[in-house]
Amino acid sequence: MRILLLGSTGFLGGHTAELLRALPGVRLLVGGRSAASDVPLDLTAGPGVLADALHAAAPSVVVNCAGLVAGSAVHLTDVNARGPAALCEALRDAAPAARLVHLGSAAEYGPTAPGEPVTESAATRPLSPYGATKLAGTVAVTSSGLDAVVLRVFNPVGPGAPPAGLAGRLATELVRAGDEGVVRVGDLSAHRDFVDVRDVAAAAVRAATTQGPLPPVLNIGSGSATAARELAASLVRVAGFRGHLEETGDGSARSTAVSWQCADIAAARAALDWHPEHTLTDSLTDLWESRTPSRAAR
Repeated sequence: MRILLLGSTGFLGGHTAELLRALPGVRLLVGGRSAASDVPLDLTAGPGVLADALHAAAPSVVVNCAGLVAGSAVHLTDVNARGPAALCEALRDAAPAARLVHLGSAAEYGPTAPGEPVTESAATRPLSPYGATKLAGTVAVTSSGLDAVVLRVFNPVGPGAPPAGLAGRLATELVRAGDEGVVRVGDLSAHRDFVDVRDVAAAAVRAATTQGPLPPVLNIGSGSATAARELAASLVRVAGFRGHLEETGDGSARSTAVSWQCADIAAARAALDWHPEHTLTDSLTDLWESRTPSRAAR
């Protein structure tokens, strides 16, 4: 099986690449703009250019972990919306039998009812350019006519988490503060579904290797909602931080508008025979150790 992975240098893509490399009978091809890539490929190029690269790679599966979480609306549109659309058009031309596994985002849902896990059939009402562009990418994939599935990822945490997310940002601030001091954060009242990045990677691998048709969209989360305040307190304990965590009360507009999110993961369990294996404590412990290996060893 020839699996072409896009976005291998990112948080989700890096963990997915690690699992794919360990699979017997799989030849992993890394696609990207880097000179070290097996397949030179830029999602912002036109479909014709992408088709040429796909013809040469001849993949049986394409896993698209590439995406932007921040930036201007133009850049988000180029990568998150236009990129998947161009990829689908190129696949129809160059490798129409290949399966496409595309990573979407829970931000596509927007506000959800507090206390109710959201299913894949729920309305999509994104509030940010990021969520809107990810939804556009999802629609491009699900309407492509390809053998394709979108994994709608909730809030990934774990080793290597970037500062774009709460856990990664807080870990960075705790490292900067040392053992004591003051770390200031925004409002932490929102509830989110935090899922370990390694469980997300495992779901992507299952989607890439499972035989037979899959549902067009599958939620990938932990299946439980956790207050951001609880996550922060847990990371403070893991870090052994003896200072003060100061909640300023100024949160992001999205946190205010989307106060509660939780994934219903029954469909992913049934379709992929997948379930999350890491607890939030596992995720935060390994995140902290990945940031501070020498301190964690003491």
